[in-house]
Amino acid sequence: MMARLRSVYSCSECGHSEPKWAGQCPGCGAWSSLVEEAVEVRSAAGERAAPRSLTDFSSEVVPLSGTEGPAEERLATGIGEFDRLLGGGLVAGQVALLAGPPGIGKSTLMLQVAGKLASSGKVLYVSGEESLGQISGRAKRLGVRSEQILLLAETDLHKIVNAISEHGPRVVVLDSIQTVCRADMTGGAGSVGQVRECAAELLRAVKKRGSVLFLLGHVTKEGSVAGPMVLEHLVDTVLQFDLEARQSLRILRAQKNRFGSASELGLFEMFEGGLREVSDASAFFIEELGEGAGAGRAVSVAMEGNRPILAEVQALVTPTRYPLPRRMATGLDLNRVLVLVASLEKHLRLRLESKDVYLNVAGGLRLRDPALELAACLAILSSARDEALPADQVFLGEVGLLGRLGRIGLLDRRLQEAGRAGFKKAVVSARSLAALRQSGGNPSIEVFGAEDLRSAAAVSFKENP
Repeated sequence: MMARLRSVYSCSECGHSEPKWAGQCPGCGAWSSLVEEAVEVRSAAGERAAPRSLTDFSSEVVPLSGTEGPAEERLATGIGEFDRLLGGGLVAGQVALLAGPPGIGKSTLMLQVAGKLASSGKVLYVSGEESLGQISGRAKRLGVRSEQILLLAETDLHKIVNAISEHGPRVVVLDSIQTVCRADMTGGAGSVGQVRECAAELLRAVKKRGSVLFLLGHVTKEGSVAGPMVLEHLVDTVLQFDLEARQSLRILRAQKNRFGSASELGLFEMFEGGLREVSDASAFFIEELGEGAGAGRAVSVAMEGNRPILAEVQALVTPTRYPLPRRMATGLDLNRVLVLVASLEKHLRLRLESKDVYLNVAGGLRLRDPALELAACLAILSSARDEALPADQVFLGEVGLLGRLGRIGLLDRRLQEAGRAGFKKAVVSARSLAALRQSGGNPSIEVFGAEDLRSAAAVSFKENP
C-alpha cells in the first residue's frame, strides 16, 4: 500500500511549515521563502509506534555528580590558522559545517585538511558535485597524496552511510550537504526536508563511531547558510568562508563553536598551489611605516577573539555640491560611523554639513571592535584638516555620545602587538590606561591617556587642549 502524500510549504530560511503558501514566513519573517514540498502522511498509530528524532539521543536519568565525560583530546590538523579557529584542533565526534560562496576555496581547504589528517587515520572524502577524476586532479595540484584518503562520488545518503560503516574513517568530508538526498523521501536534493533529514542521519552515523564530520554548504545571496536554520543548530561548529575586497585573501570565521571560541578569525591567501596561511595579520593589513603616508590615515589594534590585528582606518572628507552630503563606510558599521561624525561636529566644532565623508578599513576586513572608534574619528579629523597624523602612533578608544573615551579590553595585548609591529606611541582612553597601570602592566611603547575627543586630538596633533 502506497503512503499518502500531501503538500506543505516549508521556509528555506528557518524550516517552518505551513499548509498554504504565503508571501511572508510566519516563523522568521522572510519574504518569498516558502517552497512547496510533498510529505508523507502518517497515522497517529504509526507515529506512536515509530517516533522520529533528529538526533536519536537517549539516556537514563542520572545525577551530574555520577557522570564523567571522556577526556577532550584534540586532533590537530597541522594548519595553524585552522587549528586556532577550532580551539586547538578537532574533537572526536565533532560535526562542523563549512559554508561559503562558490569558488572561494571550500573544497581546496578540505582537501588540504584531509592531506594533513591522513597521517592519523582514514579520511573519507565524499563529493556530490565532482567526479573522482576532478577530485584526483585537484589533489595532485595541491600535492595531496595518501593511501589513507578514500574518495567516493555519491549523492545517495544510504550508500554514504554504508561507506562510513564499512571503512570506519576517522574523518569524513561531505561536499556538499545540499547535493545529498534520501531515496525514501519526497523532494529534490537541497530542499528543506532533505537537508534536515540527511544531516541528522549523518550526524547519527558519525557520533556513534566518534568520527569527525565536515559538511560543506552553500550560502544564499545574502551570505547566510543555505537550507533550514535547524542545520546550524544540529552541528557543533559553523565556519563561514568570506572573500575580502582584493579577491586574494580568504577570511575564515567561526560563527558557532561548542569546543572553543566563536569569535576567532583565520586568514588564508589563495595561490596556484592552494591556500596558504597568513600568520602575521598585522604585517598583511598595515602599509609600511614612515612619513608621507598622507592625511586621513589612523592605525588601531582590533581584537578578533584572542588575536590582536593591526587595522588601518582610512578617511576621505571632500566638499560636495549636493544638498545632502554622503556618508559611506566599508568595514565599519555605518550607523556607528554616523554617530561618530555627529560627535566630531558637536565636540570639536568640525563643520561637515557640506562635505562627504568616506571611511574604509584597509584590506577589506569587517570589524566591530569599539576600540577602533577613536582611530576613525581622528582619521576623519585628519582628512578634514588635510594634516597627517604621526605615522608611529596607534589610537585605541571607544567614543561615547558625550565625546568621552570609554574603556577597552585587553589593552596590554593590543599595545604589545603595536610595539612588535614597530609603533612607538599610543593614544588610549585615560581610564583604560589607569586600569592597565593598576594591574601592573608595563607596555613596551609610550602611552598617552586622553579623557575625551578634544584631548585625544590635542595629543595626536601636538596642540594645546
